[in-house]
This record gives sequence, structure tokens and C-alpha cells, in this order.
Amino acid sequence: MKNKQFWFVVGSQHLYGPEVLETVAARAAEMAAKMNDSPLIPCAIVYKATVKTCEEITALMKEANYDDNCYGVITWCHTFSPSKMWINGLELLQKPWCHFATQYNRKIPNEEIDMDFMNLNQAAHGDREHGFIGARLRKPRKIVMGYWQDEGPLKELGLWMRSAVGVAESRSLKVCRFGDNMRNVAVTEGDKVEVQRKLDWQVNTWAVGDLVKEMNAITDAEIDALMAEYAQKYDMNTDKVENVRYQAREEIAMKRFLDRIGAKAFTNTFEDLYGMEQLPGLASQRLMEQGYGYGGEGDWKVSAMTRIVKAMTEGMGGGSAFMEDYTYHLKEGEEYSLGAHMLEVCPSVAADKPRIECHHLGIGMNEKDPARLVFEGKAGPAVVASLIDMGGRLRLIVQDIEAVKPIMDMPNLPVARVMWRAYPDLCTGAKMWILTGGAHHTVLSYDATAQMLEDWAEMMDIEYVHIGKETTMEGLKQQLLLADLAWKLK
Repeated sequence: MKNKQFWFVVGSQHLYGPEVLETVAARAAEMAAKMNDSPLIPCAIVYKATVKTCEEITALMKEANYDDNCYGVITWCHTFSPSKMWINGLELLQKPWCHFATQYNRKIPNEEIDMDFMNLNQAAHGDREHGFIGARLRKPRKIVMGYWQDEGPLKELGLWMRSAVGVAESRSLKVCRFGDNMRNVAVTEGDKVEVQRKLDWQVNTWAVGDLVKEMNAITDAEIDALMAEYAQKYDMNTDKVENVRYQAREEIAMKRFLDRIGAKAFTNTFEDLYGMEQLPGLASQRLMEQGYGYGGEGDWKVSAMTRIVKAMTEGMGGGSAFMEDYTYHLKEGEEYSLGAHMLEVCPSVAADKPRIECHHLGIGMNEKDPARLVFEGKAGPAVVASLIDMGGRLRLIVQDIEAVKPIMDMPNLPVARVMWRAYPDLCTGAKMWILTGGAHHTVLSYDATAQMLEDWAEMMDIEYVHIGKETTMEGLKQQLLLADLAWKLK
């Protein structure tokens, strides 16, 4: 994350004279350095310039657009920066933009304050002028307000940076589909051309036979090395070693294939395993653990979102995974949802050391019992997110949940599983999810927040729906109605 840069651009003007401008530049450099020392700031804040003219601003924004190391621009107006100077540059800016409304000094100095102090410290003045031009241009931007050394604004700024990293990931993302979608399923379909136009995802298909060819080239020595890693990281709870070795072969082959074509996300389906002995279970889980996105049954949208969320939350430690709503526990007062999948849930969300098991999978043409990692998910606050194609626009739906230790051990369910309470409550939340068209496949994340995903959706210019503790059915229906009207006008 620290290799990713966010440019800190300070607004001023020539009215104040060279001495004031030198002070502004020195303070801006000091602020950037100190903010970089905070553990709440995941990426590098680079003080770039104190801009004073339209030409300086325009040139800098052009430079930001074409610098691959720049993931976004943070602007702050230490003094008064006339906003007409910013029009050309902001109109050209294609990177995420954060308006940081702060000031160098924490307090108003009672005895020292005079007109010289007022001329130098005009952030409140400058922020309003800067805010007007953002509103007038109708330019998407994040506004963070507060003292630049305080935890609240730094945390908000840091999470916005992670959302901006998700934007950069989206704009370079390739999704490899091994085979097509599961037949006759609606929600996993979508307009790939529109998604590439809107989100920059390149979603293409490769034949399962191409992967099988790659698998046949994997050596026993390579499999032996990976098996040693499995033994170190997981508990081996099976005597079907050859089945596990086959998953190792699949993992090595898929990783090699994905890296060769530059893809960071992939899909497959149990309906298309021609030439393969097992649906990749352990193999898919392992690749997700390494940061690749995955979607079952050919669901390329959730695969891409899994990768984007993993990129946004790198280093946070809570974990994110491909997930599917499976079944409910509807005992009154103890309502829970059970999330799982046939085989493929990322072990980054495991509460304890996962174990490798092999079991019959009664779906798909598996010649051998597929190996998979079995575990319970950790407890704690989380979100589930679903991206759907509404026909003409995309909608990102995010629901707050509270994951719990499963209330039963389910000894005969040999898959990874996570149990949670949905907000505002299970039944109301499920009705809201169904009303919005949320898919059965989601990204579950203990790290990403609803705010982070909202910021990402705003940067990508797509519809966003949040279901949380305070959401009401009446309010949600009104939001969806107004959104339909607004997006039809876009």
C-alpha cells in the first residue's frame, strides 16, 4: 500500500506575497510527512505543490491523470484560492478527488491573532470557495473535515484512500472465465460491454481445455512443494492424498494461467468440468487467500468485486471472501443466516486453523471427491456486497451484518461456513435485499465498510444502496423509486 501515492495539492494565490507562500509550502510538506506517520494512513501522501494559477492547476491535474503511481488527489486550501482557477484542472481530472477541509493550527491563538495571522490562515474561507466549485461542476469528490492530526479525519481519509485503490484496481482488472455461466441463472448474467465501458473490467472466456492443458504440464516436484505448504498451514484431515494432490495441480495451473494473461479474478462452474476430475475447491480457496477474486457458477461480477475488495483492504487483516446465502435459522428471537458454498470460501475469514477434507460432491461431474478447506468463520461486524445489472445501469447493494460463532457445530456439513445476524433484523433485511434485487452471491468482508464501498460506487458513478440498522422499508422503497427516475435521466 505504501507504494501507492496520493498527491497533496494546496491551493493559494499570489495575492499574499512570497513570504506567505513559502510558509504555506513548508506547512504543507510538514503536514504530509506527519500524516504519513499515522497507522491510519495506508498509502503515501506526497506533497506535490502549492498551486496559485489556473495554468499550474491544469498542468498538475494532467500530470496526475497520466502518472500510474498516483491513485488520487487530496486538495486543501490553506489560504483563499479563487475557485475559477480550478475549473479547467478539475474538469480534466480523472483520478479520485478528496477535498480535505482542515487547517494547520488546531486553535485560534487569543493573543497572537491579528490581520497577518488572518491572511495566512484562511482555510475556512478557502474551503467554502473550493467547495462551491466542486458543487458547481457536479464533480464527485470526498469531503473530509477535521483537524489533520486527529484520529477521526485521518481514519476517514485513510478509508477513502482504500476506496480509491479499488478504483485503480477496477480500471486495470481482467476476469478470466473458465467456461460459461451456470445455465438458466439470471443474476449472474450481465452486459460485459457496458461493464467494461463503466468499470473498465475486461471479462473474457477461456476454454476449460486450455486449463486442463496447463494442468497436464505441472510436475510432481511442483506438487510436492505445494503439498508441504498445505501441511504447514492446515490440518490434513483426510487420507485421500491423491485427491489433495489433484487440487494442488489445479491451483498451480490456474495461478500460472491467470498470471500469464494478467487476470486477477476468475470464475468456473460445476456444469463445465470437461477433462477435469474435480471442481477446484481447495485450489480456488487458496487463490482467493492470495488475493485473486473468485465467482462460482460463472458469476464474473462477484469475482471482480471480490478482487476489488481484497485490493482495497490489503493489510487490514480481517479477511474477505466469496460468499453465498444458503439457509436461514428462523427460531423466534434467534434468527440467523448461514452462508457457505459448495467448496469455495476464502480461508482469510477463518476463526481457527482450517482443515483439509475430501468428501463427495453430489453436483457436477466429479470423478473424485473434491478436497476443500473446512472451517468456521470468525465473529465480528462485517458487510456483504452484491453488484447487479439492472439493465442500463449497475447497482451495488451493501448490507451490514454481525457474524457470530455458529450456534451449532453441523458435524455433517463438510464446507466452510459463516453465520450472521443481518441488519436491521434477519427478516426485514432479507425482504430489503430481495426488494433491491441483491444476488445470492456476495462478497463478505470483515474489513471493508459500507462507507468505503459507497465511496467506491460514487467514484465509479454507479448506483449504491445501503441496508443498515436504521434502514426502513418505507425509506428504501422511496430511495429505489427516486433512483429509477434519476438514473433514467442520466
